[in-house]
Amino acid sequence: MKLMIIRHGDPNYEIDSLTPIGWKEAEALSVMMENIPVKEYYVSPLGRARDTASLTLKRVNREATVMPWLTEFTHKIEKGREDPFSDAIAWDWFPVDWMRREEFFDKDKWVKSREMSEGNINVYYDEVCKGLDELLAKAGYNRDGLMYSTKLGNNDTYVLFCHLGVECVLLSHLLNVSPMILWHNTCARPTSVTTLVTEERIKGEVVWRMLGFGEVAHLYKAGLEPSFAARFCETFENTEERH
Repeated sequence: MKLMIIRHGDPNYEIDSLTPIGWKEAEALSVMMENIPVKEYYVSPLGRARDTASLTLKRVNREATVMPWLTEFTHKIEKGREDPFSDAIAWDWFPVDWMRREEFFDKDKWVKSREMSEGNINVYYDEVCKGLDELLAKAGYNRDGLMYSTKLGNNDTYVLFCHLGVECVLLSHLLNVSPMILWHNTCARPTSVTTLVTEERIKGEVVWRMLGFGEVAHLYKAGLEPSFAARFCETFENTEERH
């Protein structure tokens, strides 16, 4: 089984849709997706993800199932210091504020930190993981500890249109790592495609392997430069880039 997790196009957050560039990105994505056999499409309820999906769905004459747990992971925490992210979503941190604390690198302890505990982030994290596991169970793969089990595997492809924050939550669950590492040390750029595949080397015992993360070959093929959204400044002196 394959999972393709696709981030929405360059966003216009004010209207929860796409910028003109984002629509071009979504069109380039749809061209690539046209010839990929897909068993099921799923999409976040938010407009920017649904708009991104719409061009692919129109091209292949399909519909997507809206999954509430694919919405962006915008749950807030209070970090208790004066900085731009002192009262912000759970994954908005300056690197210095979390990378010196070992618990944030641990797949179990990160969510038990003071900030995450006070924000009940474990509840929201578990909701996403539960939704993903229910989807996988319907496809024949059941969570079994840190692995999955299956009675009869398949070669089907499932596509999820969603957002950067929740994508990292999904990946952390499948790969058994802290999402803090993914939130801060990776960047799935707009309309990027992350592909995972099951591996069943022993009958019935399944793990997930990531074949590609944040791939944007469709943008380059269309002559588009990937958007900067979700990145921060390459150097401090780059005043035109987000700090």
